[in-house]
Amino acid sequence: MEDPVEGAAPSEPSGYRMDDYRTPTPLTLSGARSIDTKSAEALWRAKSAVFLDTMPRDRHPPNLPPGTVWRDKPREDIPGSVWLANVGYGALVPETEAYFRDALTALSGGDKAKPLLFYCRAACWMSWNAAKRAMEWGYTDVIWYSAGTDGWGEAGLPLERATPYALSPTQ
Repeated sequence: MEDPVEGAAPSEPSGYRMDDYRTPTPLTLSGARSIDTKSAEALWRAKSAVFLDTMPRDRHPPNLPPGTVWRDKPREDIPGSVWLANVGYGALVPETEAYFRDALTALSGGDKAKPLLFYCRAACWMSWNAAKRAMEWGYTDVIWYSAGTDGWGEAGLPLERATPYALSPTQ
């Protein structure tokens, strides 16, 4: 099987990617700044953007025997990031869409011009879809870091154990 990271970068689709999320992504996202690892590191060190990890959570196998304890695989992301699990699918169920909208409002302080940096892994459409959706919701300073945690780790930059973001009960 071919490594999903390899292959030619496709053209940007007009809509969201709806399947095969772990395949080569476009080089750009219209309306967003597409950046490399060096630029992402500069933003991270300056703390000048909200870093949003869009990696989905592992799905429970459908035929788990009763009583089996399920544990998600550990996720490591860029320190200081917020893990918004499952918000990068092409179609979102209403609960996930509400979670995503509410999280963006909370994390941006309601400022739609606040810089938001979206990432996942290399060759992962989750961050592309999530960034595209944020722009459609009116966020104006959207940054897409397509190399994600793969590129970050390969550059020798730190990663830390992550847990999915939970909205507070008042939100």
